[in-house]
Amino acid sequence: MGYSVGQVAGFAGVTVRTLHHYDAIGLLVPGERSGAGHRRYGDADLDRLQRILFYRELGFPLDEVAALLDDPGADPRAHLRRQHALLTARIGRLERMAAAVEQAMEAHSMGIDLTPEERFEVFGDADPERYEEEVRARWGDTDAYAESRRRAAAYTKEDWQRVRREGDEVVRRFVALMEEGVPADSPAAMDAAEAHRRWISGNHYECGYEMHTCLGEMYVQDERFTASIDAARPGLAAYQREAILANAVRHTP
Repeated sequence: MGYSVGQVAGFAGVTVRTLHHYDAIGLLVPGERSGAGHRRYGDADLDRLQRILFYRELGFPLDEVAALLDDPGADPRAHLRRQHALLTARIGRLERMAAAVEQAMEAHSMGIDLTPEERFEVFGDADPERYEEEVRARWGDTDAYAESRRRAAAYTKEDWQRVRREGDEVVRRFVALMEEGVPADSPAAMDAAEAHRRWISGNHYECGYEMHTCLGEMYVQDERFTASIDAARPGLAAYQREAILANAVRHTP
């Protein structure tokens, strides 16, 4: 005798009213009726309902769903292929949406909840999140990383502008010393290195001398850092490293 409208509604997670509507518009007409005239749904009806709900889930209007299901040239395998293609496309869209949301969450947690215009105003062409995934993988469990995140989350656009301005001033100081031919282990260069360390400690995380020397080594060992730093002046990364090492030795008891 098939299934009652109430049973099918329970199977499919839809309302009885929805099934009545599908019947009224000819989208899903039960194949059987009981002696009392009640709707009875067979296996073929349930298969059709499954396809209807699939297309509805993808956002198809009812008239298009009817056209798809009643296409005389389609067979069950064609429906499966179409469903697979639609699902694959939807998965791709959802993955892109999820990535966009993750980026927005990451930007917000970094305190860079800025408009594109503000972000360009603060960072120029530099992308402050470019290596964030790698940084999190390498140092995500450190106190320095946690402290950096905590501070950044509270920064406004004006704070970021100040941080950028102070950092640029430290770079200009190093470049001026290089152009004057001042040795990297000179007191003036070590003072510039100390200013760099204090800039990090004051704006990002507590940077002791041991950590500072590790940063200096990374500036020359990682070609990405080297290229970024040397953009201000060729050889600047190596010069900074030497000055940082000399400054650390100067402050080691």
